[in-house]
Amino acid sequence: MSGFASLPIEHIFERQTIEFDDVLFFKRAFYEDGLASLDEADLLISIHQACSIRHADWPEFFVETITDYLVFQEPPRGYLTAANANWLIERLSREGKIKSKAEIDLVLNVLDKARWAPASLSKFALEQVKQAVVSGQGPLRQGKLLPAGRISDAEVDLLRRILYAFGGDGQVPMTRSEADVLFDIDEAVAGSPPNAVWTDLFVKAIANVMMSASGYSVPSREEALRQEADLDKDDDEQTSILFSLLSMVHANLSSMQDAYHDQTVEERALARLEHQRIEIITNENIADADPSWLVSRLGRGGRLTASERALVSYLNHESPRIHPTLTEAVCRLGQAA
Repeated sequence: MSGFASLPIEHIFERQTIEFDDVLFFKRAFYEDGLASLDEADLLISIHQACSIRHADWPEFFVETITDYLVFQEPPRGYLTAANANWLIERLSREGKIKSKAEIDLVLNVLDKARWAPASLSKFALEQVKQAVVSGQGPLRQGKLLPAGRISDAEVDLLRRILYAFGGDGQVPMTRSEADVLFDIDEAVAGSPPNAVWTDLFVKAIANVMMSASGYSVPSREEALRQEADLDKDDDEQTSILFSLLSMVHANLSSMQDAYHDQTVEERALARLEHQRIEIITNENIADADPSWLVSRLGRGGRLTASERALVSYLNHESPRIHPTLTEAVCRLGQAA
C-alpha cells in the first residue's frame, strides 16, 4: 500500500472507531498497487482489534486484504505455510479464542482460498466451534439463545465447511487433529438431546478416519461428508430419536460403502506422495489417526455417546472390513452398548 503513510492511523486508534471514510482511505491505498506488506497486514489486525465500533464495509475489506497477503503474495503463492498460519493464529487469538466474527471469517476465507493449508489452522478453526459448544459463548453465539452443551445446525454446517476447505479438491482423509476436535465436541453434547445433523457429520467423519486407517482409498470430503440427515426435531421421545439416528446412519453409510475401496499398490504410493507433498509445501507434519488412538477415543467418557452408538451399531451390523484393532473394539463396545 504505497499511500499507507498518509492514512489517519493515529486518529483511528484514538477514537477506537472505524468509519466509512477510513475504509475508503484503506481501499484506495490498497488498490493503488494491490499489495500489502507484513507490517501493513499486522497493522490492519491491530486496528481491527482496537476498534469496538466498525463500519459495515470494514469486515469484507479486512478479510479479503489479509487473505490476499497470506495466500497470494507470500510464497509459495496459492498455499499457506505453517509459519504464516502460526502468525495468523497468534495475531487473532487470545488464549486460543477468537473474539470477533470477522476474525473467524478471515480464518475460513484463508482456508477456502489456499489450495493447501497446515492442519494446525484447520484445527484452530474447528476449535472455535468447539469453544462455542462447550462454553455457550463467543462470537458464534452472539445474539443466539443456545446453552452450553448444545450444537446448532449452523455450527455443524460451519464444521463441514472447515473440513471441506482443508481437504481441498483432492481425496484427503480426515486427520487425527481434526477427528480429535470432533470427538471433543461429541463428548460436550453427549448430555443433550441427540442432533441428527451433528450425528450425520460425526459418524461420516469418523468412519472416514477408520476406513483410511484400515487401508482404504477414501472419496473426496465433499462426497464422504455430504449431509443427508433428515429427522423430525419436534419428537421429544429420546428413545425414538435414538432409533431414528441408528436407522439414518445405517442408510447413509450403507449408501457410501461403494465410495471406499481397497487401495492398489499404485494408489498407496500416490497417497503417500501426496501426503508428503502437502507436508513439504506447508512445512508441517500431518498426524494420521492410527487404529490404537481411535480405540482410545471411542467411549472415552466410560460409555458411548449417542453418535458413537450409531457408528458402532452400523459397523457391527454391516461389518465392513476394518483394521483388526478396530474390529475388536467395535465388537466389545457394541456388546456393552
